[in-house]
Amino acid sequence: MSDTDTTYLLRGVRVLGADPADVLIRDGVIAGIGPGVSADGAEVVDAAGLIALPGLVDLHTHLREPGREDAETVASGSRAAAVGGYTAVHAMANTDPVADTAGVVEQVWRLGRDAGHCDIQPVGAVTRNLDGAHLAELGAMADSIAGVRVFSDDGKCVSDALLMRRALEYVKAFGGVIAQHAQEPRLTENAQMNEGAVSDRLGLAGWPAVAEEAVIARDCMLAEHVGSRLHICHVSTKGSVQIIRWAKSRGCDVTAEVTPHHLLLTDELVESYDPIYKVNPPLRTAEDVEALRGALADGTIDCVATDHAPHPIESKETEWSNAAMGMVGLETALPVVQRTMIDTGLLDWAGVAERMSATPARIGRLAGHGRPLRVGEPANVTLYDADVRREVDPVNMTSKSGNTPYRGMTLPGRVVATFLRGVPTVLDGKIQ
Repeated sequence: MSDTDTTYLLRGVRVLGADPADVLIRDGVIAGIGPGVSADGAEVVDAAGLIALPGLVDLHTHLREPGREDAETVASGSRAAAVGGYTAVHAMANTDPVADTAGVVEQVWRLGRDAGHCDIQPVGAVTRNLDGAHLAELGAMADSIAGVRVFSDDGKCVSDALLMRRALEYVKAFGGVIAQHAQEPRLTENAQMNEGAVSDRLGLAGWPAVAEEAVIARDCMLAEHVGSRLHICHVSTKGSVQIIRWAKSRGCDVTAEVTPHHLLLTDELVESYDPIYKVNPPLRTAEDVEALRGALADGTIDCVATDHAPHPIESKETEWSNAAMGMVGLETALPVVQRTMIDTGLLDWAGVAERMSATPARIGRLAGHGRPLRVGEPANVTLYDADVRREVDPVNMTSKSGNTPYRGMTLPGRVVATFLRGVPTVLDGKIQ
């Protein structure tokens, strides 16, 4: 990585897609924006035609360390995040050991600091060992050096209503949020894919939309009753969108995320029986995809989160029923959002900045991230070339795992550079 004292001049960049300007980065902050900005001794970055966005923030990343370093590590995952334009990611708690104590979250936080390619903010487990029965050390994790504010048993649902209520009450005291993996376990036993016409045709056990929607409805009502913050992970159905919209109309303090793959892919891909498309929640129908895009555009869904879920090759190259669920997503998130939201006219670049940087930083209470690109703000900046087209090849990915559902697909765009507090973590598309 480059020296922190280096001054950079981004020449001819389009801030949020607006008219070209020059952006001066000095001492870790944005020191100047406008036509003809100059600085003696600055390292000039030719950014003509590139779009400048605030550094992206991911609320939902699986980095696997500790315990599954064969799939990903904090170091490799943070490099993949930087290549994808991210300056901060939230590391989910389903590690081994589970991040359910101050000691484990501090370990993950320190690994992120040592790697240095983006800020790693640990997510604490809601329940001990993700057992769904006993609350984890929520207060201790909040008070730790990691300053945990997001808690989730992601991968498992906090299905016990009383326990969920207690968790919501507990985190309210320090401004925390419970991020719920909405999946009623009894309705999804042995489920393999979305329940519908395709599952009937393939003879695979179906995963009904109501298994997600029922939990979301219950938890929105609990959050309203308690007066606490609730965040819904990886929303995937049209019905879920309708429930969240209803809850917000009542004044519930609920936020929601959608993954890039749920904005683009449908359950028809499962007809290939390729386990690369096996994911939790499952790929849904074209009608669901349309509803999710519309909800992200109108703000019912607040942000995009990758649910980056790396797996070793043997966990995916097996028969469908035995394959692991999950897809990598950090390096392709912005191109997929461009394809589904920008190229369709549903969002502009300011809207993308809001949903992929400002809002996730606000939900996660991340100071210094998600800030607007203006003088005096931290220089967390992503430079993006929206005009190129590239075929996705897992061999060229930075993550330790290559389980991408976009293999062989041509996607728009490329992250050219990422700056973390004025330090380039990526230049010319290459990790620094």
